Amino acid sequence: MNPLVLSILISSLGLGTTITFIGSHWLLIWMGLEINTMAIIPLMIQQQHPRAVEATTKYFLTQATASALLLFAGTTNAWMTGQWDVTEMMNPVSATLITIALALKIGLAPMHFWLPEVLQGLNLITGLILSTWQKLAPFAILFQLNHLLNPHLLTLFGILSIILGGWGGLNQTQLRKILAYSSIAHLGWMIVILHYAPNLTLLNLTLYIFMTTSMFLLFNTFNTTKINSIASSTTKSPLLTIITLTTLLSMSGLPPLTGFMPKWLILQELTKQNLTIPATIMALATLLSLFFYLRLCYTTTLTLSPNPINHTSSWRTKLKQPNLILTLTTSISILLLPLTPSMLTLMS
Repeated sequence: MNPLVLSILISSLGLGTTITFIGSHWLLIWMGLEINTMAIIPLMIQQQHPRAVEATTKYFLTQATASALLLFAGTTNAWMTGQWDVTEMMNPVSATLITIALALKIGLAPMHFWLPEVLQGLNLITGLILSTWQKLAPFAILFQLNHLLNPHLLTLFGILSIILGGWGGLNQTQLRKILAYSSIAHLGWMIVILHYAPNLTLLNLTLYIFMTTSMFLLFNTFNTTKINSIASSTTKSPLLTIITLTTLLSMSGLPPLTGFMPKWLILQELTKQNLTIPATIMALATLLSLFFYLRLCYTTTLTLSPNPINHTSSWRTKLKQPNLILTLTTSISILLLPLTPSMLTLMS
């Protein structure tokens, strides 16, 4: 892609998210979301491949539906209350419609069906943008509305996302689909606690972005998109293989890694709110996600690629791309648990 066009698209992505961040008027927020959507579509379709075209079409239709529903909810609220301000969401019907629209935008269950299919049709770097940056603008709206949204609906969406995100990833062989279902499960944890402790949602979102960035960059470094081709990664770079193992275990939420921190704090907060049954269901449903993370760990580190392999082997050469971002994200994804008290102080 032309560097000038690429810089314009990246700037538009930043502009759309920034407009949504600073906006308090529903039309301004809607405009920011639309700029965000339109900016990523050329990045998605740049491969000129049928799968990329299909993924782009699905993404556009889904986001257009969510944007239309969001605009309808904002208009309905303005008609009922006479206010276009985002914090004046006094109409319960509009609040419910906005929750559904934003759930569709970020890929929460049961509106999650588009996310694995879209992510499967993209390259790893564009999939990284879709899985991380594109979640910021909808979450900015959710943070502003957290005290006005129905907590029971948010809890239902969250628990469904954790269960279906773990269930859907069990039999997958494509790494991008596994990361998509992992994203759905992580979003469920964020949404459940949003009404009760928005600071924990922000903490979880931040750590999710770092861990997901690490995984996409690692798979991009190995140049692999399938679970059977990642078995040869040990021979390419033993150190990166160990980093991949620890990052996967961190994403699954095992101590003493960073990923354990948000799950621990969220379950603690839910227990304080006397929501022990949802907390128990969430903790048990996480075992589904743990299974496919451990499956990936086993394939990556404990299996050797057989001699008659069906894919092209790559030489173990020096990496061409800079490793600074990968080093930073993997360090945060693995080593942050001892800093939990400091993180809580910063988030409070």
